[in-house]
Amino acid sequence: MTLRLMAVHAHPDDESSKGAATYAYYRSLGAEVLIVSCTGGERGSVLNPALTANAMAERDMTGLRRIEMRGAQQALGVQHRWLGFEDSGMNDDKSVPANSFADIPLEYSAEPLVSIVREFRPQVLITYDENGGYPHPDHIRCHEVSLEAFRAAADLDRYPNSGAPWQIDKLYYDRIFNLERVDAMYLALSVKEPDSPLLEPLGEAREWMKNYPKLATTHVPAGEFLEARDAALRSHASQVSPESSFFFWPNDLIREAWPYEDFQLIESKVDTEMPESDLFAGIQDDE
Repeated sequence: MTLRLMAVHAHPDDESSKGAATYAYYRSLGAEVLIVSCTGGERGSVLNPALTANAMAERDMTGLRRIEMRGAQQALGVQHRWLGFEDSGMNDDKSVPANSFADIPLEYSAEPLVSIVREFRPQVLITYDENGGYPHPDHIRCHEVSLEAFRAAADLDRYPNSGAPWQIDKLYYDRIFNLERVDAMYLALSVKEPDSPLLEPLGEAREWMKNYPKLATTHVPAGEFLEARDAALRSHASQVSPESSFFFWPNDLIREAWPYEDFQLIESKVDTEMPESDLFAGIQDDE
């Protein structure tokens, strides 16, 4: 049986900060991995002051982000599809532009994702929780579209022109950023290098995450693929500064303290035991 994993993300670069090492890990095991980007990230701002392609960003942010996504795709060795919607931006008044991803009714924006699910036939689907990971309108709509596709893809009567029905076995939410991970890194570093300048930002992260609930059910041993994740992140040069401590903690520290990427099992059509170390746990040969 060919194992297939689909991860649905709001913008290009989200796939590299939320699960990239896991995708590379499963590719190393022979699984097929498909990343779906719901929007093109057209309304993203340049977040890297050292961006060498700044002139292109000012002229053609859409084109630049497609180039960046291609680089990340190659770094991870995954397949990629654009869902084809326009970035909604993140306005202070919470309004969204007409015809952007968050503005289009769910029954229309879900149909192309249902088509992709029925074509790719994944056993596992990963997306965001109801808060979108953080409250960007595209992240929240990504959650909504993903759940709609998870449920509708198996229903013969729904979206009848979008391919033969397919039942996804397991649905997960991304829980990559969690307090257990930060605590483990902080404690390991405080013992190993008590004078490290990284202790301060890690301590700040522990403080603002102190009330995070422990939701992860599944710890994927992806520590050996952090370099692939880093390469994918750096491909998104307009969005990720190479100096960012938010993403680039020392990989040796991560491998020592918490060599996992974490997910929460939300719904399963197969039997499995918690905690898991494999997103495909419980999936049987259906061929």
